[in-house]
Amino acid sequence: MSNTNQSNGTVGVIGLGFMGCSIVTALLVKGQRVVAIAPLPRDLERAPAEIEKALRNCKEKGFTDTQPKDHMQHVRITTDYAELKMCSIVIETVIEDLAIKKSVLEKIEQVVADDAIITSNTSAIPISTLQKFLNKPHRFYGMHWAEPAYASRFLELISGSESSKLLIEKLRRITEEWGKEPTLVRKDIRGFITNRIMYAMYREAFYLVENGYATIEDVDRACKNDAGTWMSFCGLFRYMDLTGLQAYHSVMKDLLPTLSNQTDVPKLISDIAEQGGNGTSNGQGFYTYTEDEAQAWDEAFTAFSLDLYKLTERYKDIHQLKQDKRDE
Repeated sequence: MSNTNQSNGTVGVIGLGFMGCSIVTALLVKGQRVVAIAPLPRDLERAPAEIEKALRNCKEKGFTDTQPKDHMQHVRITTDYAELKMCSIVIETVIEDLAIKKSVLEKIEQVVADDAIITSNTSAIPISTLQKFLNKPHRFYGMHWAEPAYASRFLELISGSESSKLLIEKLRRITEEWGKEPTLVRKDIRGFITNRIMYAMYREAFYLVENGYATIEDVDRACKNDAGTWMSFCGLFRYMDLTGLQAYHSVMKDLLPTLSNQTDVPKLISDIAEQGGNGTSNGQGFYTYTEDEAQAWDEAFTAFSLDLYKLTERYKDIHQLKQDKRDE
């Protein structure tokens, strides 16, 4: 692998929480030069060690032959937005707060070149809403990453109502060079694709637990041992093809009317959230964790994601036998 990816210029990343650091790592291991902006002083102090730790994971798992210290030479971590002036693509990845995103996007647009592409790593805010904050909305898109970003092929590219169709094709090509299999969200919708599907699953999971059909452990076990085994291989529609779509058509007639259509936030998660629970980050979630247990789960999740990436690489060719006409 070359030391730097010259064809894509320099990429800017704004926001260096866990997700931002993960995105920086993903770009560095693909040879990309990066300017990383830390809006929060604490992130400026924490980010270098976080990124270097992730790069060590990548080196140990064979994702890169380059030493972490050599990758780190290709990232500039700063608080100065003016450093973005050299960037051809900018990725905003701050918290899901409209006022904060507005402030950050305005700062970005003030310093980048007129032909720079600006994106947001929002997971739910409509892109058409964020476009209203920009003077040149045609060059703005959603770029929704998965965590850890360096161990996933997932990436959603979302067009807003004023996004250029030509530029999103350019983004698709660039993100493929980053090792992603980008999904294009062609009409802006809250939650995009993967979150809308996943939140439908979350809602049904809460319904089953809160109404006594299963425990939290039962639901997790069922998902892990069934859908969790095939979704990473083929997705939803291909799975119905592989296992006989006639059966799904028949079952839907009776099952769909019984699924939850609840629109308020489930009590089970509200009770935990209102008491400050935040999962492994503070030990209180649907499960409780000691500090050592939380660290073990977090590290295992990262290791599993890296292993799964390598496993699915073995089956990549099957997905290239025939391009889906709907994706042309």
